[in-house]
Order: sequence, then structure tokens, then C-alpha cells
Amino acid sequence: IIDEVGYLPIDVDTANIFFQLISKRYEKHSTIITTNMPFSSWGEVFGSATIANAILDRLLHHSHVISIKGPSYRLKSKMKYFNSSSNTSS
Repeated sequence: IIDEVGYLPIDVDTANIFFQLISKRYEKHSTIITTNMPFSSWGEVFGSATIANAILDRLLHHSHVISIKGPSYRLKSKMKYFNSSSNTSS
């Protein structure tokens, strides 16, 4: 499981190592990636469209992409708290 791809910028050396990791796992092991970046932005994330395309080619070949849209699950209970607090303080 690789969480939050694109949360922080990745330099070229790290992008190359990441490509090697994905390449070695390709068609041998399952890999779960989480990200809030669209695939079209991965060239910016990895600093190279070529590396990003090579990574995506291997990741997406036998993949199941699950796109989740909506409010943050982590903030769900806090939003209820903030909404109820603002209603009672008036």
C-alpha cells in the first residue's frame, strides 16, 4: 500500500526509484495506491511525463480504479460537531 502519492513533490531520483519498485512488482504482486491527484497531473508529481506514463502504464494495466468523490471521511464527525456548535451558539 502506497498512501498519498502526490501529497509531496517527488524529485527525479525518487521518481526513478519509484518506477523501479512498480516495475519489479508489475504482474507479480498487488499494489494499492491512494492519491488525490488525477492521472493527468502525475507528470508534474514525478517531474517527468515520461516516468509518470511508464509508472501509470504498469499500474493501470490490470487495475481496478476506484474514484471516491465527496467530503473527507476523516472530517465527517468533526463537521457534525462544528455544525451543531455553530447552531447552539447563536
